[in-house]
Amino acid sequence: MPAIVIVGAQWGDEGKGKATDLLGSRVDYVVKPNGGNNAGHTVVVGGEKFELKLLPAGILSPNATPVIGNGVVVNLEALFEEIDGLEARGADTSRLRVSANAHLVAPYHQTMDKVTERFLGKRAIGTTGRGIGPTYMDKVGRLGIRVQDIFDESILRQKIEGALRQKNELLVKLYNRRAITVEEIAEYFLSFCERLRPMVVDSTLLLNEALDEGKVVLMEGGQATYLDVDHGTYPFVTSSNPTAGGASVGSGIGPTRITRSIGIVKAYTTRVGAGPFPTELEDKWGEYLQKTGGEFGVNTGRPRRCGWYDAVMARYAARINGFTDYFLTKLDVLTGIEEIPVCVGYDVDGTLHHQMPVTQTEFHHAVPVYETFPGWEEDITGCRSLEDLPENARAYVLALEELSGAPFSAIGVGPGRDQVIQVRDLIS
Repeated sequence: MPAIVIVGAQWGDEGKGKATDLLGSRVDYVVKPNGGNNAGHTVVVGGEKFELKLLPAGILSPNATPVIGNGVVVNLEALFEEIDGLEARGADTSRLRVSANAHLVAPYHQTMDKVTERFLGKRAIGTTGRGIGPTYMDKVGRLGIRVQDIFDESILRQKIEGALRQKNELLVKLYNRRAITVEEIAEYFLSFCERLRPMVVDSTLLLNEALDEGKVVLMEGGQATYLDVDHGTYPFVTSSNPTAGGASVGSGIGPTRITRSIGIVKAYTTRVGAGPFPTELEDKWGEYLQKTGGEFGVNTGRPRRCGWYDAVMARYAARINGFTDYFLTKLDVLTGIEEIPVCVGYDVDGTLHHQMPVTQTEFHHAVPVYETFPGWEEDITGCRSLEDLPENARAYVLALEELSGAPFSAIGVGPGRDQVIQVRDLIS
């Protein structure tokens, strides 16, 4: 049975939550395989807006079991705040399962994140300050604390002591901050033990047995392709692999079991934080897209940088992730624009590139080469088929599909869960 991956094809915020929610009623498990509470989804259900940060978007699907996978870094305080917030609004979170192998964000990770960013000054990456990067650094450096560790106080204290030996040297001697004690961190983690215990599972066994039983598993990647630490716009990236290959690692589902790789791509382009952005608009159209599209971070409230659709980026993302399908979102935001430019290539020092340049320097100096398409004035939020779209909107979609390296199987025409044109079935 299908193991399906949903991946952002730009710099995040493409509307992955909407895609997950659309499929949620037809899948049995929804897995978050990477990232932490630095990556949010906005889902609209019954006219209500839900902003999810650490929890999989499938938490709002009545038939799906949501799973936080082994590749996620979990801030327990943020997790339970989010659970409490959903339950206060009538949502059922009792099916949530958390991998015993997921790593935990400690208070010192958040401290290190913030002081390091300040120390970097103009070279700051633009992190959310949630401690995600330092947690992944400890994971790779074998200094991490996993979910399972808080149920053995002796092991927990040993691991905290090992991690703090280095952290305190940096905090005190380099950053002029106070030392952190083993006791305060141990007390912090142990306070969550009893509430967390019923949720903790061997997630890789759970998910693979589900596939053996003929159930459908959906992996919902956080962040996006261009924030991937290997394949993104390094160093302005996250600290994990939010690509289709990373979803396999972060869930424990082998790559041969993945049957569908779906890329989520906005009808324009946005990014949060620092780094190169060839089609960025610093004019009235950038402001228009930001305001009309509600382009402000779910987690931080930071305004997103906005630009026109970049087909070079889309082709690269399709190649890296092996996309079988694209889900185009927020087409409705472009309504009312008389002429809509699309980046079809880059001019780098007089050389035309139709594929992503090899080096960061070339990408940084890339000047977009645009093809312009006529816009439309008609309201498209009620459209439910390609034929319903105005002629110019339909032509724009078909042109993007031709340029982007994978077929468009769904098109978002509004924020509601039902405001979608489905061209092809995303599961079968």
